[in-house]
Amino acid sequence: MKNFSLLLLAMPFLLFSCVSSKKFKATKADYDQLQVKYKTDLGNCNNSKDELSRQNAALESDNSSLKKRISDQDQQIDYLKANNTAVLTQLQNLSVLSSSQAESIKKSLDNIGAKDAYIQNLQTSIAQKDSMNMVLVMNLKGAIGDLNDKDINIKVDKGVVYIDISDKLLFKSGKYAVTPQAKVVLGKVAQVLKNQPDIQFMVEGHTDNVPYRDGVLLDNWDLSVKRATSVIRILQNQYGLDPAKIVAAGRSEYDPVVDNSTADNRALNRRTRIVILPQLDQFFKLLEPKK
Repeated sequence: MKNFSLLLLAMPFLLFSCVSSKKFKATKADYDQLQVKYKTDLGNCNNSKDELSRQNAALESDNSSLKKRISDQDQQIDYLKANNTAVLTQLQNLSVLSSSQAESIKKSLDNIGAKDAYIQNLQTSIAQKDSMNMVLVMNLKGAIGDLNDKDINIKVDKGVVYIDISDKLLFKSGKYAVTPQAKVVLGKVAQVLKNQPDIQFMVEGHTDNVPYRDGVLLDNWDLSVKRATSVIRILQNQYGLDPAKIVAAGRSEYDPVVDNSTADNRALNRRTRIVILPQLDQFFKLLEPKK
């Protein structure tokens, strides 16, 4: 009887323990489901957050690009406005120019055309002069023949014809009397010059730098001038060239073709030069305005 009583007393506790264990298990199961759902929802939230962050970054980048494009467009608009203002100003100026200065522009264009024609005529005249000089040179060389180039040299330099005749061909050492052989050469040169009646020329005497004094000759100046006048007298008296078209000049030692450091060089510097003078009066006529 006593044991039965104890059993009755224990029954409530046993029943309570059974019920609490079931609730605990059920509650734990619910908790576990909630944990899984929480973790799933949390992962989804984090993914959504990352996606929203990426979208936000993309939107900010697009917004920055749009701001830059807007700024560029504003700059272009400002440039076009300024350019349009400048164009309008130019058009206004052109309008004023065309109305007030058209005649002046026309005159300027006419002057440019006239100057261009003048330059072309001048170039043609210079070309013709150069051609005439070359013909003169060829005639001189043809008349002289096969004479050694060291004794006589004919050339054109800057539009001027030069005839250089060596000292040894014309004169004896330290003398100014023309040799008989030289008279033959001068006669050939004179024949070509005589066929050009409008030509004026100058005969220059040149020496080396060796000091010279003999009789009436005081120095190389005297010697160079005497040699030039001796040649001129031959051309005038024996070959009939017009003395009014001849100039005599002595250059002494002061216009050498080479330095006087050697005997050969000094021989080259001792020479008589005939210079065909350019016809400056004809050239200046080209410069005169046409009436």
